[in-house]
Formats: sequence, C-alpha cells, structure tokens
Amino acid sequence: MSGEVKVVRPGPLATVQDLGRPGHAHLGVPHSGAADPGSLRLANRLVGNAEDAAGLELTFGGAALRFHAPAWIAVTGAPLPVRPGGMNAPCHVPAGGVVEFGTPFGGVRTYVAVRGGLDVPAVLGSRSTDLLSGLGPAPLAAGDRLAVGRASGPITVDVAPGYEPEDEPVLRIIPGPRDDWFESLEPLVRGTYEVSSHSNRIGVRLEGPPLARRREGELPSEGMVTGALQVPPNGLPIIFLADHPTTGGYPVAAVVTTADLSRAGQLRPGQRVRFRFAARS
Repeated sequence: MSGEVKVVRPGPLATVQDLGRPGHAHLGVPHSGAADPGSLRLANRLVGNAEDAAGLELTFGGAALRFHAPAWIAVTGAPLPVRPGGMNAPCHVPAGGVVEFGTPFGGVRTYVAVRGGLDVPAVLGSRSTDLLSGLGPAPLAAGDRLAVGRASGPITVDVAPGYEPEDEPVLRIIPGPRDDWFESLEPLVRGTYEVSSHSNRIGVRLEGPPLARRREGELPSEGMVTGALQVPPNGLPIIFLADHPTTGGYPVAAVVTTADLSRAGQLRPGQRVRFRFAARS
C-alpha cells in the first residue's frame, strides 16, 4: 500500500469501479464495471495506471476526498468543478489534502483515478461495486478508507480530451435478436426519447414513442448484453447498462453499438436522446 483515501463526503452515489467482471454471465453474475468505461480508461492512463485499475465513479458529483499521503489523481467523465485541480489532466495532491467535487455541468458520472489504483479486495476478479447482485465493495459512505496500490508505470501525458456533454445525443444501434416481435423499429429512429428519472446503473428508462408488438405472449428468459434495448409491455425501451441482469424475458428490439456505450452511460434524467441505425460495412 502506498497511501490511503478517506471519504469525507460521498455525494449522492460513489462506488469503486474497474472494467468489470466478464465471463460469469452463465453463473448469473453481471459484467458490472464503469458505466462509462472510456472515461475510466482515460483517467487511468493519465496517472500511469493500467486501464483496468480500480477508481471511483461519482454519480452527480458532490464528493470530498482526503489523501493521507501525496498522490497523483486524474478526473474525467462528466465535467464538474474540482477544488483544487481540474479535468482530464494529472493533478498532484499533497499529504493531508482534500479534493472537493461540485455538480456536473452535463452528463452523470465522473471518474477519479489515483496513481497506483484503489486496492480494495477483488471479487471474481474485479473490484467493481455491482448494485444489482451486491458483489464488490458497498457504495461509499462518509468515513470509509480506501487503500491505494503501488504505482507501476510513469505519467507520460499532460492533458487529454475527455467526455464532452451533448444536448441531444444520437446513439447508433443495430437490430436486436427479437426485432421481429415488433411492427417496426422506425419509431426508434424517427422519434425522440427522454431519459426517465427512474434510470440507474442497471438501465436507462426512456419515455417517448412506444414500439408496437407484432407478436403477443411471453418470451422465455434469454441472455442479455450491455446496450440491449429491452422493451417491456408498455412499449418503452430500456437501455441496459453495466449492472444489468444477465437474463431477461422481454424482447430486445435493438442494441446500442459498443462504441456508443460510454455515451449511453452518461445520459441524465430529463435529457433527450435519439437513435439511428449504424452503417453496415
């Protein structure tokens, strides 16, 4: 251990996240991991960590962290005020220093990487908090202390472009395995949806043009992937995020492309979002 981070204030929701625990879906264990993996990867690169090192995911900011020993940190993802410091660049924190985070200007999730990574116990190969299964460390609370591992690589980048909030993002999709259960997928690409306040790390609930069923009846539970647009009986799609269940019984009309999953993980309640079919090569 090369230091310790104390949670002075966690904000609305602060969790430890890495790139997840793949390969256990057959056991009913979700992939989990950062909802915006691109931002976590960037934060880790900025402080010389491996891309899969564990960091913090702050939902709507509001946190305060005290550093027991001198540390280098990087803050990426949803942009917010950082005192002291800034976004998308390595920042030095002296021993005893407190870093405070404001509220994001756009997006939902901000990532904090500490040089050396957060050294919490791994469960099934990952240090991620999974809100659905309860695996990994519990969501952080005031007074929690997190060990910091030893640095393994040099800091080679001064600053890098990070996530830029979008007023009305357009996410690329491909038809899903059960698109034939619907009259048409045209409402998805012609309409505009609004993100519901009931969204979380499990899924983004959308309000807008419903998808009409062509087939009635029940569908046996089948495997689900991150980015799946599952459609319950009300016809309103849900985008599955990192903590989604491994199986589901509602048909999947479409799937968000892997390249756009990080953007989906930054959708905030009240935001409008549209879809378009990905170009076929």
